Amino acid sequence: MERIRTEIDDVILFKPSVFGDDRGFFKETYRESWFTDISREVTFVQDNMSKSVMGVLRGLHYQTGEYAQDKLVACVKGSILDVAVDLRQDSPTFGKYVMKELSDQNHFQLFVPKGFAHGFICMAEETIISYKCSNYYNKESESGVIWNDPDIGIDWPIKEPLLSEKDKQNKRFADLKKEELF
Repeated sequence: MERIRTEIDDVILFKPSVFGDDRGFFKETYRESWFTDISREVTFVQDNMSKSVMGVLRGLHYQTGEYAQDKLVACVKGSILDVAVDLRQDSPTFGKYVMKELSDQNHFQLFVPKGFAHGFICMAEETIISYKCSNYYNKESESGVIWNDPDIGIDWPIKEPLLSEKDKQNKRFADLKKEELF
């Protein structure tokens, strides 16, 4: 497994070792020891999976307060551009984002720590995403930033993505309340 630092130090790109032959491949997708040298303990308690079609944009989501989540995101089938936006008020990268391609071809996984909004856009006809979370989902603690917020300026490759009704109602970055930030 290779760890690759991103433009924001706490967001980590993992490239697992993949052992393949004419039958297919084997890879280790998670090992607790991968996280032993980061600044705090990470324990995953919930696994989620989503299936989407080309052009679907999910996000930018996060959970507030005691329900904040670290995430380890992997693309099982297809391809996504995965985005993490720094919502940590005291961070030098506050309001900045990281965008990385995750696919069933490159096998990358993205670690998105607490204090970040997370989203992705599907770049294949059918995409399946699997991700680990360090906290349980709590509906009352969920929030989101609008996908095309001009203050963040994410350079999405699709200008009219397919969005859920909920994601169309996400807040502007400038309108986030102090208690929603980290």
